[in-house]
Amino acid sequence: MKNPDKLLTPVELELMTIAWSQGRTTVKQVAAAVPKERGLAYTSVATMLKILEQKGFLRCEKDGHAHTFVPAVAKETYEATALEHMVARVFDGEPVALVQRLLSVKNLRPDELSAIEAALRQLAPKEKRR
Repeated sequence: MKNPDKLLTPVELELMTIAWSQGRTTVKQVAAAVPKERGLAYTSVATMLKILEQKGFLRCEKDGHAHTFVPAVAKETYEATALEHMVARVFDGEPVALVQRLLSVKNLRPDELSAIEAALRQLAPKEKRR
């Protein structure tokens, strides 16, 4: 990624989500995966994929006339960047505030709460685990 602090626009994120799910993809495959009600033309998808390539999010592999796009940034890497951005700019650098807000606005099921508790136990230093 050329600018690791750069976030994707909503349309870019939508297309990158498709690219991440497909791995190697073409403009035609991405355009077919965009919901019809979205109304994105093939040419618009092609333009956006080229922009994502210029920004360093996609890599284009050319084989004759065919262009295959491959994610150059892992989804997990982008998720981390987006979270760091949100913590720094929205939650004044306080990750606890982000977690507290998430837990207060999302009605979590008991199994989701248990999964979060288990994840927190895994993150706790070994000497504090019981």
